[in-house]
Amino acid sequence: MAVKLPETSQPAAPLDHAAIRAIVCGILLAAFLSALEQTIVAPALPTMGRALRDAENLSWVVTAYLLAATAVTPLFGKLSDIHGRRIMMLIAIAIFIAGSLVCALAPNMAVLIAGRAMQGIGGGGILPLTHTIIGDLVSPRERPRYQSYTAIMFMAASIVGPLLGGILTDYVHWTLIFWINLPLGILALVLTDRFLRRLPRNDRPHKLDVLGGALMVGAALMLMLAMSWGGTRFPWASPAILGLLAGSALMWLGFAWRLARAPEPFIPLSVLRERTVTAVVIAGCCSVGVVIGLSVYLPLYLELVLGLSPTGSGIALIVFLAAATGGSFIAGRLMTSMTHYKRVPLAGMVLGILMLAGMAAKPAGLSLLEVGLLLAVGGVGLGVMYPVTTTIIQNVVQPHQLGIATGALNFFRLLGGAIIVAAFGAIVLGGAGVAGQALTLEILSGAQRSGTDLAEPFRLAFIAGAVFLAVGLAAVMVIEERPLR
Repeated sequence: MAVKLPETSQPAAPLDHAAIRAIVCGILLAAFLSALEQTIVAPALPTMGRALRDAENLSWVVTAYLLAATAVTPLFGKLSDIHGRRIMMLIAIAIFIAGSLVCALAPNMAVLIAGRAMQGIGGGGILPLTHTIIGDLVSPRERPRYQSYTAIMFMAASIVGPLLGGILTDYVHWTLIFWINLPLGILALVLTDRFLRRLPRNDRPHKLDVLGGALMVGAALMLMLAMSWGGTRFPWASPAILGLLAGSALMWLGFAWRLARAPEPFIPLSVLRERTVTAVVIAGCCSVGVVIGLSVYLPLYLELVLGLSPTGSGIALIVFLAAATGGSFIAGRLMTSMTHYKRVPLAGMVLGILMLAGMAAKPAGLSLLEVGLLLAVGGVGLGVMYPVTTTIIQNVVQPHQLGIATGALNFFRLLGGAIIVAAFGAIVLGGAGVAGQALTLEILSGAQRSGTDLAEPFRLAFIAGAVFLAVGLAAVMVIEERPLR
């Protein structure tokens, strides 16, 4: 599918700080809505199940969003390289608003799940485009400062989402968690349309490799479904899971074949041949994946092993997220002033490994203070990886490739999160037994078990997390430290 543009990239007058700030505020509002929708639904899930009389498919309210968001992330990046950031951001926000409307009006669970998938498609376009637009606005040396602003947005969404979702569900109506997206989404749409008209254009005539994109999306979806269902809905050795894994492997092979033969591959070969790009993708996949995995399983560890209350568990998790945000800010400041900026992610990965090593050394004997200190240290370390990996990968590609490079990085971050969450789940939920059966969340919530019984599976999970970070550390070490433009 060939796309011809009326003109190629045109030099634009540099924007002043006020204009850049206005654009960043507009796109961060859209990104906040996307991030908020990943957390705000959690407190409302039981109420949704009762209201729609379908608890069996309730998990798909979350899964549909994540699958759709992950699948379309690189596609929006590629399309923004072809058609421009503004039009693709407007499309992403419009799809997100439409999905929110479908969810709010859903008469049954099937329609709600379909609306959540639509929201995921929009959200999967908004987040990578946010990072790409920042890459268009400022030079690589200035980007870490602006990229770190997204960390505040993510932390705010992580904290506000569950709280707001609970309040709206308890005191108003659960559909309000979707209705509020309409006025805020329309505001984001207006701001995006207004401010992004001044955005520098770096789009070029490209061919969209539809077959390559379909193979990549299909391979990722089958892998994520296998990771989500393995050990929970189906045994790992069941025909369903083995079939999904085999199908994913075949589609990844088909994608590799297409990359070698397509006139213009879905991901340009000039990007794939960059050793730094490969190393950054691996480092981002491991570090962000571990953060996602810890966000899912830390509350379980804190309550079941250390015996903390839900309030204490929530405080500890907020410490971790706040420290990660602080680490992102620190990275943004250091990278703008350091010549040897690779030291920042190296130190960050080491701090993350030390955190997991400390938790693995004494999983059942840590106090709340000790856990808080470990999470603060590790959070700062892992927090630096988000802006650093984005800045480094954008520094080594051409301006007209920013969209697909940033989209691919976000895609593999999310895919890494799915894989690492599945690995943690296999270790924790399958590592201890109840009457010879693998542990499930339902069994855990109802069983009277001491923390010591579950300490060993969590020790193994923390060791596995440290191994993932060690792989990421090795990847950081081979990154070529090119001067930030």
